[in-house]
Amino acid sequence: MPTDLAIDVRGMTKRFGELTAVDQIDLQVRAGEICGFLGPNGSGKTTFIRMLCGLLRPDAGRGTCLGHDVIAGSEAIKRQVGYMTQRFSFYEDLSLFENLDFVARMYAVPNRRAAVCESLERLGLAERQRQLAGQLSGGWKQRLALAACMIHSPKLLLLDEPTAGVDPKARREFWEQIHQLAGQGLTFLIATHYMDEAERCHRLAYIGYGKLLAHGTVAEVVAQAKLTTWSVRGPNLLQLAEALRRMPGVKHAVAFGNTLHVSGDDAAALDRSIAAFRTEAYHWERIESGLEDVFIHLIERSPDNFAS
Repeated sequence: MPTDLAIDVRGMTKRFGELTAVDQIDLQVRAGEICGFLGPNGSGKTTFIRMLCGLLRPDAGRGTCLGHDVIAGSEAIKRQVGYMTQRFSFYEDLSLFENLDFVARMYAVPNRRAAVCESLERLGLAERQRQLAGQLSGGWKQRLALAACMIHSPKLLLLDEPTAGVDPKARREFWEQIHQLAGQGLTFLIATHYMDEAERCHRLAYIGYGKLLAHGTVAEVVAQAKLTTWSVRGPNLLQLAEALRRMPGVKHAVAFGNTLHVSGDDAAALDRSIAAFRTEAYHWERIESGLEDVFIHLIERSPDNFAS
């Protein structure tokens, strides 16, 4: 096994009754890498993250996380991983300092007070340390959550949709912090639905209803999809989209601002289908498929594991 892998797991599987929430997933993430974890709601991202950090036991699979066996070494993994959940889960009637002090106690952090003060300073929270957590805006709550999951100096951070509901400025500041921390050697697996955030990651893993469908850099994931995409401008794009979706070779027709992106994985069939719509009323231009085009394509071709 390469020694630079923070995560190296194969065949990871989790079932809940007849539902297979995570189905034979292989994933490798290098130390110091930011890996974006993409997929629709209910696709198994959170379940996979909880297996990695020892909160759920896999039904099948093997591998290591931070050098520890993902099954036998779950307690050791927990001590070296920081997990940031989807929801703010701190005591809102305690101050920021008190919340972080409580988390530091739970991890038995040595020199606890100094560690809390250092964490507050590192994430720009020192001036607000006496403020009640319940009074924070979404962006500041996010910083507190990040400070809390780093209080015990973990080597790997597992962040589950950390910027949901946060304004664009706070999201940008958050990602600047993530890249600074990665530059210091921390490894990240970050679940996100935002395409601009996905493009900030070193590598991506796309999971569709329990199965890993794509893995690699942004360029590699886009290339793997083998999509051909056309952009079209003109009148009545909604009606045009409805007509195009009925044509062979058109996998999706989606509005992007004042244009329509029309994509398919068979370039010749797509060209034949759009030929009848290439009139003077519309301006057609072939473009490079973007990550969002690929994301939509992967969602549409993923079988829903909740469907009967």
